[in-house]
Amino acid sequence: MTPAPDLTIPDLTGRIALVTGASRGIGYFIAKRLAAAGAHVVAVARTVGGLEELDDEIKAERARSGKGEATLVPLDLTDMPAIDRLGGAIHDRWKKLDLLVANAGVLGVISPIGHVEAKTFEKVMAVNVTGTWRLIRSVDPLLRFSEAGRAVVVTSSAAHAGRAFWAPYAASKAAVEALMRSWADETRNMALRVNAFDPGGTRTAMRAQAMPGENPDTLPHPSEPAGHIMRLVDPALTETGKIYQVKTGRFVSHRLPE
Repeated sequence: MTPAPDLTIPDLTGRIALVTGASRGIGYFIAKRLAAAGAHVVAVARTVGGLEELDDEIKAERARSGKGEATLVPLDLTDMPAIDRLGGAIHDRWKKLDLLVANAGVLGVISPIGHVEAKTFEKVMAVNVTGTWRLIRSVDPLLRFSEAGRAVVVTSSAAHAGRAFWAPYAASKAAVEALMRSWADETRNMALRVNAFDPGGTRTAMRAQAMPGENPDTLPHPSEPAGHIMRLVDPALTETGKIYQVKTGRFVSHRLPE
């Protein structure tokens, strides 16, 4: 069982939050959490139906509590010019960005490294690495305009485990962590805090694809790790350049294989 997240919920009223992969799984529940805390969520995903369902949930929460709004952005993270335009659109409307959660990602295949098709490897790198870098490049200036910018990139223990058959996904997450650390070091003397978020094994479609024989009932629902995100977007956060592990409820600087 994962430890309970910190029950202190920061007030995010008036803050602008960008969440990718927001149409399902962990990203969906992260977006809901941020909106419930008062943020205006810019929800990005390829699946329009999932985004519309999220919007309905956020509107229902707003009717109950008066908090949270969403702007839906159907976007494929392999469309690099569209990612560039997204940063410009956020600047035109809000002049800044307060929170980034780069959650979107693809698994590719679980396969011996020599059997992975080139197009599969290239897609994993395009979405998980190049798309994340392009997103960072697009919104980095906007996060610097915030008085307490917070950036979170979603990672996985696969980046460190060296597990057989996971090479494309593992390599992509290792690269994402390297991007995070460099970005955090570049902005260490600024208000911006940059960290990685490792949700651990979770009941998601990606997990089912990777572990088809696993009983999903043995895994946490994606709403559970999503609750931990509040620690990483809190304006009072001081940590930067670290990995937050849901499994331990801690920030770590370096991680050994499990």
